[in-house]
Amino acid sequence: MKAHTKETQAKLTPNTALDILKEGNKRFTNNSKADRNLLEQVKDTQGGQYPFAVILSCIDSRVPAEIVFDQGIGDVFSARVAGNIVDKDILGSIEYGCKVAGSKLVVVLGHTSCGAVKGACDDVDLGNITSLVSKIKPAVAAVKEPTDESLRNSKNTDFVNEVSKTNVNHTLDNMRKQSPLLTEMEAEGEIKIVGAMYNVSTGEVTFYN
Repeated sequence: MKAHTKETQAKLTPNTALDILKEGNKRFTNNSKADRNLLEQVKDTQGGQYPFAVILSCIDSRVPAEIVFDQGIGDVFSARVAGNIVDKDILGSIEYGCKVAGSKLVVVLGHTSCGAVKGACDDVDLGNITSLVSKIKPAVAAVKEPTDESLRNSKNTDFVNEVSKTNVNHTLDNMRKQSPLLTEMEAEGEIKIVGAMYNVSTGEVTFYN
């Protein structure tokens, strides 16, 4: 499999870009990786890069975007921060990927058993982690069940995973509110912005808008 060129990138639509990631994750879960020469792709991309997607994911070591989507060198921009949240720097990076470098798809990828989400559920107060988890706490508050406070913590796996899903939606909302550039590109059909959840037990990615 060859690295993307300006021509192959230009031919892709946001929907076909999404299909490529879905197919890649299916290969990953089937343990049937695409045939590619990574060193050859290094040489192919030395003069420029033409990624088709930008993936915002958590720093969790179990969720390396290029691997779980079976992509190679030069295929995707990978932005990573604990809890897959956005700030101006992350948004600027995503805007660059789409408006300047031509990517057709933005994916906000959350995952099950997220440590950052667990920290928000437990009101962790530790160094700069405190500020980070504060950005996830609105998702904690948005999940209304269970109402029993003793069940609204990191020990409740179902609660944590529901907060993780909600946090992805909050990130999508914040992205659209805080980046008029991305919102305009989405409205014009130049890009697609979607949410997704990775299951750390199965390797499967579930997409949702």
